[in-house]
Amino acid sequence: VRSKAIGERLRALRGSRPQREIADAIGVTTMAISSYERGDRVPNDEMKIALARYFDTSVEALFFAE
Repeated sequence: VRSKAIGERLRALRGSRPQREIADAIGVTTMAISSYERGDRVPNDEMKIALARYFDTSVEALFFAE
């Protein structure tokens, strides 16, 4: 359930930007971004940090907020 909420948060932050833009910025594939957004996978700690930096938020707010 939590991975779905994380995915929704990531999708909302991405907005109209293409998945490719985020993937290129943090060094993963678009498939990885897609699977994070669907809630199929949760990013590892390194990717959590990269995503939080990219979206100018904290790891806690992005991945651990209720």
